[in-house]
Amino acid sequence: MDVFALVAQLAARQGGLVTTRQLAALGLQSGQVSRLCASGRWQRVSRGIYLVDAQPALARSARIKAAVQSFGPGAVAVLGTAAELHGIAGLPATELVHVSVPHTAPRAQRRTDPGIAVHQLVLSPGALTRVGGVPVTTAVRTVADVMLRADRYEAVSVLDSALNKELLTHDDMVSLPGLLRGRRGAVAAVRHLREADARSQSPLETRVRLQCVDAHIRPDTLQHEVRDADGSLIGIGDLAWVRARVIVEADGHAYHSSPEAVFRDRRRQNRFLNAGWTVLRFTWADTMRPEYVPRIVHDAVTGRRARWSA
Repeated sequence: MDVFALVAQLAARQGGLVTTRQLAALGLQSGQVSRLCASGRWQRVSRGIYLVDAQPALARSARIKAAVQSFGPGAVAVLGTAAELHGIAGLPATELVHVSVPHTAPRAQRRTDPGIAVHQLVLSPGALTRVGGVPVTTAVRTVADVMLRADRYEAVSVLDSALNKELLTHDDMVSLPGLLRGRRGAVAAVRHLREADARSQSPLETRVRLQCVDAHIRPDTLQHEVRDADGSLIGIGDLAWVRARVIVEADGHAYHSSPEAVFRDRRRQNRFLNAGWTVLRFTWADTMRPEYVPRIVHDAVTGRRARWSA
């Protein structure tokens, strides 16, 4: 059996990852490894760790796993990386990997490449779990840690996402104030807890909702079912002002940008309009102008003619 077949077998047992030491033991030279990486067949995911012949979609998870493994026993994925592993949305996309190492870790171990942020969080055994074979903070501890470091929109979005995906239990929500209290950023984070809504299905929905709340035009409900005169379901509006018969749709790029989605949204909007509802659509870019979304919603809810200029 040739060396590449042996490497493939080894990588298959290790989630696609192999180390420099293992490659050397199999007789593969450093020049060969460099050429394989340059060709794109392999990828260096951390110091001394390579991803072998894997699909691009697996590269990120392999990168996280390799980064944590490179710090040895006791290393844990934390903060935004932990949120990513749990599937919690609300934070900006980043290639940075957040790893916490024990306080007893040697100083040399804390030196790493620019793509890894090393932390030393105090973590009890109850704050740890595993996701995809990677040691990681639990969902509730992850949410707490992120909320302490994030701005209001991100903090509430993360909490909304974790609640919507049922990653947090009732007991978790009861324990969250205790996990926050006494830590830097706790005053704001505890305040953000009161703004969470498990019905919010995306960070964009959360952002639109918070801007409307700040302008004193809180929606009556979220995920509102709109039905026609016969009682048939037309669709579900992201945010709704029921008495004013106004629906707001938060148009995330991934869900609404394909041609099929555009036609689907258009047909759906026509049905809303025929049923007597005003439909407003907002994108992420719209929320970058803080007064824009509340002003348009306010005019629709009060029946005024919109006076906003683009």
